[in-house]
Amino acid sequence: MAEIHCTHLNKKYGDVEVVPDFNLHVEDHEFVVFLGPSGCGKSTILRMMAGLEDITGGELKIGGKIVNDAEPGDRGIAMVFQNYALYPHMSIRENIAFGLRRLKRPEAEIVKRVDDVTSMLGLEPYVDRNPAELSGGQQQRVAIARAMIKTPDVFLFDEPLSNLDAKLRAHMRYEIARLHKELRTTSVYVTHDQMEAMTLADRIVLLNMGKIEQVGTPEEIYEQPQSLFVAGFIGTPAMNLLDMAVKESRQGWILSGGGIELTIGPDVFSLQSGQKVVLGFRPSKLNILEPGSSDKAISAGVVDMVEFHGDDVLVGINLGESRVTAFVDASERPEEGSQVSFGLAEQDMHIFDLKTELSLRN
Repeated sequence: MAEIHCTHLNKKYGDVEVVPDFNLHVEDHEFVVFLGPSGCGKSTILRMMAGLEDITGGELKIGGKIVNDAEPGDRGIAMVFQNYALYPHMSIRENIAFGLRRLKRPEAEIVKRVDDVTSMLGLEPYVDRNPAELSGGQQQRVAIARAMIKTPDVFLFDEPLSNLDAKLRAHMRYEIARLHKELRTTSVYVTHDQMEAMTLADRIVLLNMGKIEQVGTPEEIYEQPQSLFVAGFIGTPAMNLLDMAVKESRQGWILSGGGIELTIGPDVFSLQSGQKVVLGFRPSKLNILEPGSSDKAISAGVVDMVEFHGDDVLVGINLGESRVTAFVDASERPEEGSQVSFGLAEQDMHIFDLKTELSLRN
């Protein structure tokens, strides 16, 4: 079993506390992605797991053993770095085999295992080349092969695709997902890229200032953000967020602000009259209404941007007091400068308290 237990992990650099109290249980065979902006502590936590950073406080268990003070080579982990970390004077074959040679494994075993991992990763044509003769994507596959050959209990990935172009990143995401399904090794992956997190993770750990904002499946993180930070960070294009005031009505609640007024039922959100809140909704959930539509409009505005995305267009709507965006079918795109009205279903709304920034959904 290669479970990872982080209990009250803490990291300080002098008097500066960068990870105050980190608690997480990673299941055996699970693929967990640490996601967050630069400086949120995700790489620091990964490096503590790897033994590359000292742990100031708390307890780290890998496979049931406390490894706070264990050497990196004794933790049963293999790490793939952002910068590949290949030996430039060695061939690809020698780079991949290096770890096994240090362990003084029999030559026949080394040859077989190098052949196995190069075959799995499609590296056979390149084994006699040096790293400088390979593309960035090929070099990253070599780095993964070098980690795989050690047959670790845990894979740690530190932003391994950030140096690649968009097409190579998409291909390598597929390769890493395929390898995880085949190898079923416990994996922890650090990235600031939402697409990587959404496509690779069994669970996402969204971090902010060294603290966990939310842990959940990609669907849970996207559809049920528990805080204003999560709502604003997840999603491309970003969620529309508008400051609103709440007042009570016979039907439930009236929210108004930013050029929008809408009525919602009494049971979905925990609200109080006079409360200041933030209304959130994704551009794909905003419905631009046809003239004469029977659907109730919550506001109207002037189209000030139409951004072509292929099958869809992103429409910017100026409400005077604020601005919102909507995704619509390209065949139904409005003209810039035209007046449009729009509606929003209650189930597609997110409401957050302005002070606590926490979700108010019941």
